[in-house]
Amino acid sequence: MTAAGTRTDGALAGVGLLDRERIVARPGFNRWLVPPAALAIHLCIGMAYGFSVFWLPLSKSLGITASTACPDLTFASALFTTTCDWRVADLGWIYTLFFVLLGSSAAIWGGWLERAGPRKAGVVSACCWCGGIILAAIGVITHQLWMMWLGAGVIGGIGLGLGYISPVSTLIKWFPDRRGMATGMATGMAIMGFGGGAMIGAPLANLLMNTFKTDSSVGVWQTFIVMAAIYFVFMMGGAFGYRIPPAGWRPEGWTPPAAKSTMITTKHVHLSNAHRTKQFWLIWAVLCLNVSAGIGVLGMASPMLQEIFAGSLIGLPDVGFAQLDAGQKASIATIAAGFAGLLSLFNIGGRFFWASLSDKIGRKNTYYCFFVLGIVLYALAPTFAGMGNKALFVLSFGIILSMYGGGFATIPAYLADIFGTQFVGAIHGRLLTAWATAGIVGPVVVNYIREAQIAAGVAPGPTLYTGTMYILAGMLALGLIANALIRPLSDKWFMSDDEVAALQAKSAAVNAGPTGSFGIGTGGLDAKAMLAWAVVGIPLLWGVWVTLRTTFALFG
Repeated sequence: MTAAGTRTDGALAGVGLLDRERIVARPGFNRWLVPPAALAIHLCIGMAYGFSVFWLPLSKSLGITASTACPDLTFASALFTTTCDWRVADLGWIYTLFFVLLGSSAAIWGGWLERAGPRKAGVVSACCWCGGIILAAIGVITHQLWMMWLGAGVIGGIGLGLGYISPVSTLIKWFPDRRGMATGMATGMAIMGFGGGAMIGAPLANLLMNTFKTDSSVGVWQTFIVMAAIYFVFMMGGAFGYRIPPAGWRPEGWTPPAAKSTMITTKHVHLSNAHRTKQFWLIWAVLCLNVSAGIGVLGMASPMLQEIFAGSLIGLPDVGFAQLDAGQKASIATIAAGFAGLLSLFNIGGRFFWASLSDKIGRKNTYYCFFVLGIVLYALAPTFAGMGNKALFVLSFGIILSMYGGGFATIPAYLADIFGTQFVGAIHGRLLTAWATAGIVGPVVVNYIREAQIAAGVAPGPTLYTGTMYILAGMLALGLIANALIRPLSDKWFMSDDEVAALQAKSAAVNAGPTGSFGIGTGGLDAKAMLAWAVVGIPLLWGVWVTLRTTFALFG
């Protein structure tokens, strides 16, 4: 194939609209259009983090003002009941399925994405994520929990996985001259969108639920449909905004540095051997335990704040959650949605702060910070809640969620430190199964301990979550031990110099054709790029503004 600039339209005859060949960039294309396309997708699928705003309203979808509880409701019967309101723990399985399917689909279809291209993956992601939410809306209308699980949890979760990984390798290819920026800023900004999606989605969902709420509906299914429609438009726009550079493309005036200066280590472990090492499973445990603790809190952020602080959120410190009327509960739900958004803001910031710090102190020491600081903050959280100190409570969980985001940002570099760079992308894909596992462990711990406490007669309040916080601190203590056990690999696991040279020679042969910029990638932040950034930036700024405004209300 010739350079993209010399291709004629006839060269695309028989190439589908979604095919990889269709999205090879042409002369005049500005590479700064790709990061906002990635953000458009990630900001939408990032609402997975904000789904906790739906749990309390859905737990009253039949009773409207109060849950229609059935004491004999079992886990199995909850899936099909049409006369009993769902328990929060039953609804929380949607959140669990999100991340189980995200990690699994990312690991399973990562290779397909490289062959099919990011546009096709983005379109499939949009169809799965938005279609899954529509199916969940039907589940709310018919009061069928299994349909919500299948729609939002399973089908939506597959959309999450494909959408999450769709831009990463593409962005790295577009910014070889800024490799640190590509993995830290450009890719980081796309992944930031996933962390920050709830900052837009949670307050938007709360606004829509209040708009659609009536005497006979809590407004959730209508909200699902509207949000699915909005997300579909944005995600399709992002998918069709993706472009990939032609073979041999380089930024104008850039010369690749010597190979030795881009190596994190001088040795490399083959993909087929990485999972056979104890270091892989120790890092797997490190990520799983760090994510389990954070994801459990994210999944219950909104109900947790409402039940712990109740009337004190609206200036009624002596009024418990059960004593609030419908209007007061709506007011604190708005504040709690802002809390979920604020955690997303910390999630975003942590990805940049901790990733940057890890370059200075090393990845292992960074994870020591995560676990030691996390243990202290989780252990103190019940004390802060008992004191009624909202500032310390919110700050504690903000820091915890910054370390949750920081864990995702630093784990690829941790893998590169241990296994080398030759197969780090594929190794990282396999490691995401730790995220899938954490998606089960974290929410189940938080949700079912809460249900057990309620069944034991514990009223909504600070003591409802005390045991949970101590258990999460214990999980981080296990992560601390796993991190301490990580050591450099022995020489037997590394490929020989000849094996590495043979692999790199194959890559060199693929790119042995003409090289240069081909007039592609230039333009910087021109008018078109600024417009693309505005399309994703304005909603993001709105989310920040709503979050900060609600934060001020949270602290009176």
